[in-house]
Amino acid sequence: MKSSKSGTENLLTMIEVFSTNIRDPALAGQLLKHIHLAFKDYTANFDLDDCDRILRVQAKGQIDAEELIGFLELLGCAAKVLPDELPVAAGFR
Repeated sequence: MKSSKSGTENLLTMIEVFSTNIRDPALAGQLLKHIHLAFKDYTANFDLDDCDRILRVQAKGQIDAEELIGFLELLGCAAKVLPDELPVAAGFR
């Protein structure tokens, strides 16, 4: 019996977080539509209440941050990847 797996089941879920210049919720909604059409494997959402006006992107496998940033620039928006910040455990400095 052949497996009907699409090949994405074994990939890790990746999350990339971007700071943006998006302030308007209506614009954020339109951008999400464009992102989901252009990047079919990505799930994205905005947190405009955060001081960095966060765009979170999740996907099975790699997220091409540079491509997404360029895509947003074509739409007149700015974004940059926020660096990972790992908490420092007590005693491990």
